[in-house]
Amino acid sequence: MPRSNGRVEPVLYSRLAVLRAERGLSRAELAEAVGVNYQTVGYLERGDFNPALDLALRVAEYFGLRVEAVFSRTPFAPMSTQLYAAPKAD
Repeated sequence: MPRSNGRVEPVLYSRLAVLRAERGLSRAELAEAVGVNYQTVGYLERGDFNPALDLALRVAEYFGLRVEAVFSRTPFAPMSTQLYAAPKAD
C-alpha cells in the first residue's frame, strides 16, 4: 500500500488506462482535459497516487461515467468478463 507522511493509504484501483485506450487518448491529452500534469495520469493508472475527490469527479465527468466506474477500492473484474458473461439462470 502506498505511504504518505508515514500513513498507509488504501489502494485505489483505476480503469483510466483502459478508458484512455478506448478513446485513443494520450496521457497528456487526458491530463490537459482534467487540469493536471501528464505524470499524474500515469500515477493514477499505476495506483501510485489516490486522486482528491475533485479530481476523481473531473475524470469521471470527462469520460461521462460515474466515479465508481472509473475508480474502485476493490479490483475491477476484467471488462470481457462483465460484457460477455453468460446470463444467470433464475
